[in-house]
Amino acid sequence: MPGGAAWPHRWPVRVYFEDTDAGGIAYHATYLRWAERGRTESLRAMDLPHQLMIQRHASLLVVRRVEVEYVAPARLDDALVVETRVRRLGGASVDLGQDIVAEGGGVRARLKVGLVCVRAEGMRPLAIPEPWRGALQAALEPGSG
Repeated sequence: MPGGAAWPHRWPVRVYFEDTDAGGIAYHATYLRWAERGRTESLRAMDLPHQLMIQRHASLLVVRRVEVEYVAPARLDDALVVETRVRRLGGASVDLGQDIVAEGGGVRARLKVGLVCVRAEGMRPLAIPEPWRGALQAALEPGSG
């Protein structure tokens, strides 16, 4: 099975000028972009990128819902890490927890993200195909359902 990725998966990001508002604070929507990159890179770290799912199964994982709690501001030039965890795995769905933390510690934002696997044509739900299912199952946090 592919996927020697360590969990939680960690992806570094930095706050650039383009990410901030007039006060040098990371704009709220920027956190969603960072989280997307973290999710994408977590699949790539398992050797199972989105593009492969599209090519092999004509399916993809799409965001069904997202909840963000902004804990503390991220500021211009801050070094951050997006930590991605698999919290729940269903037939066609996967729930992730993502924390965006300062490199030296301290949570900046917490995200709960619900993904659903859909057929590329028609966007109808579809069971998560192997080997993605097995890799996500292996990454499932102990005690999660």
